[in-house]
Amino acid sequence: AVDSVMTCSPSYLVMGMSAITFYGGINGAEKFKKDVKERSGLSVSIGSDSTKNALNAFSGIKNVAFFSPYFPAANEQVSLYLEESGFNVKKDLCLQCNTWTDIAKVNKDTMFSSLKEIDSDNIDALIQVGTNLPMATFTEDFESTFDKPIIAINTATYWDALRRNDITDKINGFGKLLSEY
Repeated sequence: AVDSVMTCSPSYLVMGMSAITFYGGINGAEKFKKDVKERSGLSVSIGSDSTKNALNAFSGIKNVAFFSPYFPAANEQVSLYLEESGFNVKKDLCLQCNTWTDIAKVNKDTMFSSLKEIDSDNIDALIQVGTNLPMATFTEDFESTFDKPIIAINTATYWDALRRNDITDKINGFGKLLSEY
């Protein structure tokens, strides 16, 4: 995929990938970025780092919870990365979607109920991982209900790429991350 996109002469890469960018914790993410940079010659925003950077943009976030379309083995890798990044993972939820297309079919009500299931008073921020989950456009609504930051991985990755390229525009409709940071 990187080789194919290079025919467009991009100046920066934004990877719409999630699970694999968490594997191996911080070292695994760094290796993934290094491999992409060696192949392309470009810097890259990836889901794991972008999620960490998004959480760090908000002040005082320590305790987090997340849900994913994955199975437990993949959630363990997400937890590893977040813990190594200085966050306490208090709860996680696996939707255990069987196919990539099943992930894309997860509806708003399921995502909302997943957030409700992982939320509690000791959680500072809620996270959704799995780039095929279509949560970005619901984040703003969800934040008003939960009254805490909600990080949708696609929004975080887009935000990270913008900020790393000195684009500071605020964008409404996708949650506080893009509208305020």
